[in-house]
Amino acid sequence: MSYFKLLPSGWVVFGFLFALPYSFVQAQEVQSVPKYPIVLVHGWGGFDRFLGITPYWFGITSKLEEAGIMVYESQVSAVNSTEIRGEQLIIQIEQQLKRFSASKVNLIGHSQGGLTARYVAAMRPDLVASVTGVASPHKGSELADLIQKATGGDDTKRAKILGWVVSIFGHVIDLFTSGGFPQDGLASMRSLTASGLVKFNKLYPQAVPDDCGEGDYEVNGIRYYSWGGVQKWTTIIDPSDLLLWFTGLAFKEANDGLVGRCSAHLGLVIRDDYPHNHLDEINQMFGLDGFGEENEPINIYMEHMARLQAAGL
Repeated sequence: MSYFKLLPSGWVVFGFLFALPYSFVQAQEVQSVPKYPIVLVHGWGGFDRFLGITPYWFGITSKLEEAGIMVYESQVSAVNSTEIRGEQLIIQIEQQLKRFSASKVNLIGHSQGGLTARYVAAMRPDLVASVTGVASPHKGSELADLIQKATGGDDTKRAKILGWVVSIFGHVIDLFTSGGFPQDGLASMRSLTASGLVKFNKLYPQAVPDDCGEGDYEVNGIRYYSWGGVQKWTTIIDPSDLLLWFTGLAFKEANDGLVGRCSAHLGLVIRDDYPHNHLDEINQMFGLDGFGEENEPINIYMEHMARLQAAGL
C-alpha cells in the first residue's frame, strides 16, 4: 500500500485526536452551567454597580456570563433589616424568572446577603433551588455586638445617632447606584447582632447548625451551602486590609475581619478557612490579591457552578 494513500486517513485520525482535548474542555464548560439562573445578593452597605461601573461582585459576574451562565446582580437596601431586604429581593426574583424563562433561581449571598437569601428561601421556597452563604453571619457578628454594647443598646441616644449616620451612609450608596430603596441604619445593625440572629434563626432555622458543624444539606427541597475566610490582612497593596485587621480585633475566634469562622457555617460547609478577608470573598478591592489559582476568589465561584450543576441545580 502506498505511503501517500495513508496520509488522508492519517490526517483524519490526527485531527480527531487533536480535537479531543478541545471537545473535552467544551464539554466541561457546558457541564459547569447550572440549570437555574444565579442571583447574587450583596451584603451590608452593598450595591449592584457603583456609578453604574464598578461592580460589587468584582470580576465574578463577568466570568459567570462568559461561561454562558444566567446571572443577575440584585440590589436591595444598602442598610436595612434582613426581612425588608428579603421582601425587596422576592420582587426582583419574580421579575428575573420571567426574563430568564426559569422556574427557580440559585441564590448566592455575601455577608448580610446570605441572611437575605435565607429569608427568601423560607418565605418563598417555590422560587429557590439553592442558597449559598459567602461569609454570612448566621450566628451574628461580634463586631455588631461590640457596637451595640458601646452605644448602650437600641433605644439610647447614642444608638439613635449612630443609626441616623448609618442611614445617611446607606442613602449615599443608594444615590450612586441603581437603588431607590429605604435605608434604616439601626435596623440593619440590629439584624447583625447575636441577639438579632437568635430571633431570626428561631423564625427561619433552615440549615443553620446548632454548633460549629454543618447544618442540614437540604430543607424543603432547597440545597444549602456556605464558605468563608479567616484572614484579615492578605496583601499590602489593598488599603482595606488595614481596616479589616482592625475590626477583626473585636472577635475571639478566627474571622475574616467582619464575620467569625463558625458564624459563617450554613448547610454543607464547602470550606471555612480560605485565606481571605471579608472583601476578598467578593474579589475586592478591585481584585488586588496574590492567592494563587487554588484560592483565587473567582475560581471558587466557578467551582461552585460545577457543584450546582452536578446537583441538578
